[in-house]
Amino acid sequence: MEKKTTIKPNRQWFIFFKDQLLLKKEYTEQGRIKYVIPTGTEPPIKPETGHPIHEVLLVNGEQICAFSLNHSAEESETQIMIGLRASYEYISINEYRAAGKAYQILYWDEHSRFCPVCGTPTTQQAPIMKKCPQCGNEIYPPISTAIIVLIRKGEDILLVHARNFRGTFHGLVAGFLEAGETLEECVAREVMEETGLKVKNIRYFSSQPWPYPSGLMVGFIADYESGEIKLQEDELTSAAFYHKDNLPEIPQKLSIARKLIDWWLENN
Repeated sequence: MEKKTTIKPNRQWFIFFKDQLLLKKEYTEQGRIKYVIPTGTEPPIKPETGHPIHEVLLVNGEQICAFSLNHSAEESETQIMIGLRASYEYISINEYRAAGKAYQILYWDEHSRFCPVCGTPTTQQAPIMKKCPQCGNEIYPPISTAIIVLIRKGEDILLVHARNFRGTFHGLVAGFLEAGETLEECVAREVMEETGLKVKNIRYFSSQPWPYPSGLMVGFIADYESGEIKLQEDELTSAAFYHKDNLPEIPQKLSIARKLIDWWLENN
């Protein structure tokens, strides 16, 4: 009998060196460069020893492939490597979100090679689960939850400049959820700690995966209740209420901070 040939499906290949994503260069009919995720039955670059190919399932049911490199791929006429955050400006939103999940899986894989309980090398049991063969501890990709909140005061909103911000743009108060508190309690605590202000009417807005490296941003809207601004100086360099006609530089479109600000601008 003749052997049946298994036809490999075309897959998108998300290949990283640290947080740098490999993109393929193509050209439009007008001769302009465009960037796409490499696609094919085989990877455009051969994986190196010790860097397994991960099959990553997306929320839409599609499956992609991802692996990491030991060194950056050289730029050429056909390819380039771009930071994950910067790739938002080059690829579609669906590809950007897929790249974010792929990066989170690769980051988790690199940081879960040994059991945190007993130090034994772990074994991969499922796409998103490793297990320690010694003590049985199971390890899944961690998600660090953080809140971000738009605070209204009359016709103004509170904008802050954090010490870890790159550039001069101003954003919204944000911070990580602590053990034992609700998301709403986290909002109130972070606002008080960072600005000395008390807020009320805390309401959920939306959430956003934030793969830098493994976060989830949960957005809220709140109203100013009382207090004077008193900066937590190790976190913020400035904070003030701004009118829509006098806003400073605000975050780029990729962030939930910008979505919150845009929502406020559209409704005021």
